[in-house]
Amino acid sequence: MAHPKRKISKTRRDKRRTHYKASTPQIATCSATGEPHLYHRAHWSEGKLYYRGKVLIDNTETAEA
Repeated sequence: MAHPKRKISKTRRDKRRTHYKASTPQIATCSATGEPHLYHRAHWSEGKLYYRGKVLIDNTETAEA
């Protein structure tokens, strides 16, 4: 029987056996600002934190006070 000359590491073996590959992330467009962002992620736009078209945090109010 043939034998390998060197031991294959567990990491190298697992990389070969994997069935999933890196894919491009899905990009959504915010309904309030029109900016592209990742799905299911909040994003900052002009000092405001948006999620699902709603403002979660507004830093512009604290800066004026």
